[in-house]
Amino acid sequence: MSNFSVYFLLGLEHILNWAALDHLLFLLSLTCVYVYSDYKKVLWLITAFTIGHSITLALATLHIIEVNKTWVEFLIPCTILLSAIYNLTKTKKRYKYGVVALFGLIHGLGFSNYLQSLLGAESSLFTPLLGFNLGLELGQICVVAIVLLASFISFYVFHWKQKPYIKVLSGITIGLVLPMIIERWP
Repeated sequence: MSNFSVYFLLGLEHILNWAALDHLLFLLSLTCVYVYSDYKKVLWLITAFTIGHSITLALATLHIIEVNKTWVEFLIPCTILLSAIYNLTKTKKRYKYGVVALFGLIHGLGFSNYLQSLLGAESSLFTPLLGFNLGLELGQICVVAIVLLASFISFYVFHWKQKPYIKVLSGITIGLVLPMIIERWP
């Protein structure tokens, strides 16, 4: 298996795994305000997130920037909390690409230490970083597709209303992320 394939699978597994609950919750809070027909907007949003994630992941992995890991681990669930609160407080629930990319910058720093340890013996970092980030993007697309499918079924099969649906999912997200914030308090 090539380096690209190994890191692609690592990026994919980073998202599609319960150990990445914080990432899954972020995608849920980001996506639950959209309906299936908004899929292009959502794909652009998660791409903005991946770009932000990729930038700081690369910079931190290459030791160009260094940040306090404790604060990064604390800020990650804070971004999820802010997203969920935004869902509950805004009447027009559309995210801005810049905000999502900023949150991606924070999330990218969270995985950099682990990736640094994996990349230690690599002669070139381009292929592993590209593979990881493309795997991450595909994993996010899978999660988003599941959330959009769930919203489609909820709205068109069970005839749920969108506002209560958003409130319930955002409330669940807040309930799951608050313990993370408390546990990771610096």
